[in-house]
Amino acid sequence: MLKTPAEDPRELSGLVIGAAVEVHRALGPGLLESAYQACLATELAAIGVPYIREVPVPLAYRGAVVDCAYRVDFVVAGSLLIEAKCVEVLHPIHTAQLLTYLRLMGLHLGLLINLNVPRLLLGVRRVANLLPGA
Repeated sequence: MLKTPAEDPRELSGLVIGAAVEVHRALGPGLLESAYQACLATELAAIGVPYIREVPVPLAYRGAVVDCAYRVDFVVAGSLLIEAKCVEVLHPIHTAQLLTYLRLMGLHLGLLINLNVPRLLLGVRRVANLLPGA
């Protein structure tokens, strides 16, 4: 039985990376994250990949809901988190942030995409949450 992209995380992440490559080819590096996010949303819609933008990240501490206004850039097909960055270089804190979002949202896979690079594939990191409870 064939899996749909929503059921196969590797295929889904490949579609998202392909969409990000298309955006990056058209725009190049040097713009604000918000411009790339809007264009990525347009590209995902064009290829029929379902997504939600600016999804709140739930945070609870000792049973109390903490309203910190953290938001993940995209949740794709209900299972893949996307964080778009426009930085000189991705640092470990960017990966840690995405891992924390994955854990808090109970998801396993995320993409960290730095669009401020000459070739987009140099700025893509797949991040897997292997912690129990996700």
